[in-house]
Amino acid sequence: MYRSETIAAISTAMTNSGIGIIRISGNEAIDIADEIFISVKKGKKIKNMASHTVHYGNIADNGKIIDEVLLIVMKAPNTYTREDVVEINCHGGVFVTKKILELVLKKGARCAEPGEFTRRAFLNGRIDLSQAEAVTDIINAKNTMALDASVSQLRGGISDIIKQQREKIIYHIAFIEAALDDPEHIEIEHYGDELIIIVEEILGTLESLLSTADNGKLISEGIKTVILGKPNAGKSSLLNRLLREERAIVTDVAGTTRDTLEETMSLSEINLNIIDTAGIRETDDIVEKIGVERAKKIAEEADLIIYVVDTSVPLDENDKEIIELISNKKSIVLLNKSDLECIVSVDEIRQLTDTEPIVISAKENIGIQNLEERIKEMFYEGIISFNEEVYITNIRHKQLLADAAESLKLVKNSIEQQLPEDFYSIDLMNAYELLGEIIGESVSDDLVNEIFSKFCMGK
Repeated sequence: MYRSETIAAISTAMTNSGIGIIRISGNEAIDIADEIFISVKKGKKIKNMASHTVHYGNIADNGKIIDEVLLIVMKAPNTYTREDVVEINCHGGVFVTKKILELVLKKGARCAEPGEFTRRAFLNGRIDLSQAEAVTDIINAKNTMALDASVSQLRGGISDIIKQQREKIIYHIAFIEAALDDPEHIEIEHYGDELIIIVEEILGTLESLLSTADNGKLISEGIKTVILGKPNAGKSSLLNRLLREERAIVTDVAGTTRDTLEETMSLSEINLNIIDTAGIRETDDIVEKIGVERAKKIAEEADLIIYVVDTSVPLDENDKEIIELISNKKSIVLLNKSDLECIVSVDEIRQLTDTEPIVISAKENIGIQNLEERIKEMFYEGIISFNEEVYITNIRHKQLLADAAESLKLVKNSIEQQLPEDFYSIDLMNAYELLGEIIGESVSDDLVNEIFSKFCMGK
């Protein structure tokens, strides 16, 4: 019943624009559109129009014209949802677009839930779950690499690999089960020697996919970059230089920044999610103290820490605390205020941090290019030249792949310990089902609901 209802929604952004699109999908989509569309070719009905054609006419309510439109007819099964689909392209005013949607709903359609068109595409077998997730990733992509990775997933890059591995697994599950049921006719002795080769091969494929997850996270989410330093070290000035706009307040008063300030910039097609923090120092100010503690916590979760040193004043206990924070973390040390007399030397920082610092002046825009180049060197190896490699950008996929790999390791362990063959099939089946969750072959309704609830309306 749920899937037989005809749904409709506005598929374009709810703002004034050049065009607005109302999408209708379901068994009654064409009948509903026929009731409200008047073709310039009088008497021509949508049900008689060829599929995948565009028609010019008007949308009218009881003879009163609402708007002049282009109507696209797409008949099942060759549509996005594999149902009859009609799209009305009207003028892009918010009021007129809503007016047409209200008319469609009045004629019998139901307002679509977020992601319901794509959900129907999944339920009707046009795409699998990983491809459905790629749709929203494409919508949310913020750079070329994220877009390329999402398009690759939508085209079945991940699906194809997962399906191939599942076919191998199910073949051997079936063989083991058949042999256990009919030992007189199917020989299974020493079968483990053959199976372990296949398991290692599949395990290698899964581990290869998992190895792309860190790069995939950077591609889709960006590099979480935290700027640390003492008060008045020039952190906010650096942020403004990187963003190329006056985003953060800059004064000569130490402690101007008391809370985190988050901004995003694009660096060679990967996003830096930059967080400017309160200056780290001992303070009795309650508000500033909260800001300092927040800065320390954020630093623990960062992909990259940029430590800004004020070279015009000596290092102190606050600097030592920051140096401890950045130990064992990917970090870049900037020696700021090179336009002033320098008290802190490159050699001193090199010895304390065991890194090669970069000399800059955020005020004079000196050394910023060197910082950007250093970030590329640290993060972009293997990413900057994006190719046809499949990247795991979804945390759900990563976890399921890791769990499936663990199940295969159990199979391998059982073979090495020469345990009975039914031990093999238990863990093989677990791996098979875990991989199936990635593409939606074995997945709960609650998970499906959660995934599609994150979609925008009309998609």
